[in-house]
Amino acid sequence: MLEKECPPAALRRAWANETGRVPGLWPKLCAMGVVGADAAAFSPLDLVLVLEETGRACVPEPVVGTFASGPGGGAAAATGLGLAVSPLVLYADSVERLVLEHEGGLWSLPPSRASLAPCPAVDGSRRLFEVSWDPGDAERLELDPRSVLDRAALAAAAQLCGTAQQLLDAAVAYAGQRHQFGQPIGAFQAVKHKLADVALRLEFARPVVYRAAWSMDPVHVSMAKAHASQAALLAARAALQVHGAMGYTVEHDLHMWLKRAWALAASWGDAAWHVQRVGEAVLRDRAAAPLDSPVSPGPGRLGTGR
Repeated sequence: MLEKECPPAALRRAWANETGRVPGLWPKLCAMGVVGADAAAFSPLDLVLVLEETGRACVPEPVVGTFASGPGGGAAAATGLGLAVSPLVLYADSVERLVLEHEGGLWSLPPSRASLAPCPAVDGSRRLFEVSWDPGDAERLELDPRSVLDRAALAAAAQLCGTAQQLLDAAVAYAGQRHQFGQPIGAFQAVKHKLADVALRLEFARPVVYRAAWSMDPVHVSMAKAHASQAALLAARAALQVHGAMGYTVEHDLHMWLKRAWALAASWGDAAWHVQRVGEAVLRDRAAAPLDSPVSPGPGRLGTGR
């Protein structure tokens, strides 16, 4: 469905239109039951492959924000949810409701009750807005901000896996088409090894994302986001290098996936932030363990926490 409804030509039009979104795509996603009210029947484990496919197709829709809001987000089936635990909100001018953090809680209000100021974004289809609002006009939601962050990070990690796979596929295809010195550039070891490194990194990242979807443990989620971010950034670098100077141009479709990978890798905590979160959890568990526990360094040994 995404190959039909969200091809590169539709993405290019989204970069130039008023909303940055593909007209008619969100209702089709709702009709399939993968977003909106019907998605409440599915767990993160059910939807992780769908999220991955939206990354592969570079879908310019508020999928992450709507998924992160949990089953209650299904009420915003018509146009999706704009979610932020930072000053910037994605697609704030075209969603049904905004979910914003204030004083440790999450609040919901329609965009019409807020002041929206557009902000520049590296990905032209990801329309970012700085939102000014009065909590008196909003409704307090019974949602845990940390849980919402974990769901958003998981969704972004799954999309990053799909984005990385598309970048790798595009680079492999081009390496078989472009000839140099009388043979495809994919025949050269330098190119082979570069693409193999991406495939290996992605193969390690994908099961970590699936485990996080199964457990929804915060540490597992952070591991997933860190691995997926690193895999997508490596895929973007390799794809750009394999395509050469042509890959830098906006006339080539590659740039849309490159910029989506860069944007998603920095969203909902970059790899460094999530690695630090995992490290803090490991050190906390180690400090809480008794001296005779396998987790503890034990008497006479130095624990590095690494």
